[in-house]
Amino acid sequence: MSDIPSQIGKYRIIRELGRGATATVYLAESSVYPEPVALKYIRFDDKAKDEAKWNRRLLKLLKAESNVASRLKHPNIIRIFEGVVDENEAYVVMEYFSGESLEKFCTFANLMPIHRTIGIVFKCCMALDYAYRQGVIHRDIKPANIMVDDKDNVKITDFGLAMNINKRVDSDSTFIMGVGSPAYMSPEQIKSYPLNQKTDLYSLGVLLFHLLTGRLPFRAKNPAQLIYKIINAEPPSVCQLQPELPELMEKVIKKALEKDLYSRYKNGAEFAKDLSAVRYKIVDDKFVPPDTSRFGALRKMPFFTEFDDVELWEVLRISRWRVAESNTTLFREGDQDQRFGVLVEGQVELACTGKQIACVDAGDAFGETAYLDGLDHKHMFTVTSLTDVTYLEINPAALALATDETLEAFRARLTTSMTKRLAQMAVAVSGNAPAAAKGKGMASGLDLQLLED
Repeated sequence: MSDIPSQIGKYRIIRELGRGATATVYLAESSVYPEPVALKYIRFDDKAKDEAKWNRRLLKLLKAESNVASRLKHPNIIRIFEGVVDENEAYVVMEYFSGESLEKFCTFANLMPIHRTIGIVFKCCMALDYAYRQGVIHRDIKPANIMVDDKDNVKITDFGLAMNINKRVDSDSTFIMGVGSPAYMSPEQIKSYPLNQKTDLYSLGVLLFHLLTGRLPFRAKNPAQLIYKIINAEPPSVCQLQPELPELMEKVIKKALEKDLYSRYKNGAEFAKDLSAVRYKIVDDKFVPPDTSRFGALRKMPFFTEFDDVELWEVLRISRWRVAESNTTLFREGDQDQRFGVLVEGQVELACTGKQIACVDAGDAFGETAYLDGLDHKHMFTVTSLTDVTYLEINPAALALATDETLEAFRARLTTSMTKRLAQMAVAVSGNAPAAAKGKGMASGLDLQLLED
C-alpha cells in the first residue's frame, strides 16, 4: 500500500500487520534488535477539537501500555521494548508474534478441541496471575487481545487499559473510567467499583465459555439489557450447550463467573489448578469438526432468517436430522405429541378428518400446533409426506434446554408461520361459505354512541 511509511524513528517498516480504528501495527526491523519487531503506530491529528481530546486519551493508553507492560517479563505476555511519544505521533515497539487472535475460534464452526482450549486458557491464568503479582490488572481480556499459534504458544497483548494497582487511583494516569469490552466486563467493572485481579479472571471465564460453546454467556439486543444480565442473570449451563464437556467444567465456569467476589477464584493459579483437573477428565483428545453443510442448508431457509448464526448452531445441536420416504405419516391428528418439524427438502400434506387442508413446502414448519397449544398439546393435522423429504425434528424437551434467545426466535417464527397458514385456510374455506352479513359502515371510535340505562 502506498500509505505505508518506509521508516518510523529508527525502525525500517517491512509491511503492515493490521489496522484498527485508532492504530496501525507494522512489522519493522532495527539494528538494535536481532529479530523483527511489531510497531504499533498512532499519528495525531489536532485539526478537530474532538479529535484532539481523543488523541489525549490515546496518549494515556499508549503511555500505560509502554510503562506498565514493559516490566512484565513472562512467556505468555507480549514483551514491550520501547514507547515513543512525540508531538504529532506515538508508537510502541513490542515483540513480534506470528500467531492469530482467538477471535477466529469463538464461532461454533471453528471451535477448537476441548483439551486445546483448556491448555490455552490455563496459560492465560498463569500469565494474569504473574501480572497481578507485579501489581498489574489487564482490564480488557477478550479474544482479540490473546494471540495463539499452531503450536499453542500463547501471548496476551494490549495492556493499554491496564491499571497499576500499586498507585493511587486518583493519581494514576492509566485509570480511565468506562474502559473494557462490555460483553467481557465483570459486574464490578460495569458498576465502576474498585478492581482487583478477580475482574480479569471473570473476563477470562467469559472467554473460556465463548471458546467452548461458540457463544457468549450473556447476549442482548441492546447495551442496557446486556448490562442488566451481567449484573443480575445467571449464565446458561455450559454442559447443556456442549454435552460432551466433563461435568466438572460446569463448576469451573460457574466459579469464574461468580458475581460475588468472595465466591470467585481468588487468583489465576487457583483457576489454573481446577482447569488441570478438568483436563485430566478428558481421556479422548480426538476431535471431529462440526458438519457445516447442514448449517449452510438451514442458513438459506426463510424459516431461519431471523436466527443469528450462534442460535442456528444451537438448533442443530438440539434437533434431529430426519429423512422419510413419500407417503409416510409423520404426525397424526389428535396425538398428544409436541414434536414439530421444519422441512428442509420435499413437500408434506396437512390433513384434517381425512381431507387435505394445505401443503407445506421446503423452508416452512409443520406440526407446530401441538407445541403452541398450551392446554391439550394435540396435533390439529395429520402430516404425510407427498415426496421423499428431509426435515429437522424438534423435541420440546430438548428445546426447553435451549437459550432464551433461541426459544424466543422459535416461538416468534412458529407463531408467524401458523398465523399465515390459518389465514390461507380461511381464504380457502370462504369459497364454500355463505355470504357475510353486510354492515352499515366501518365504525370508528368517534362514531360510537353511549347507550343510557
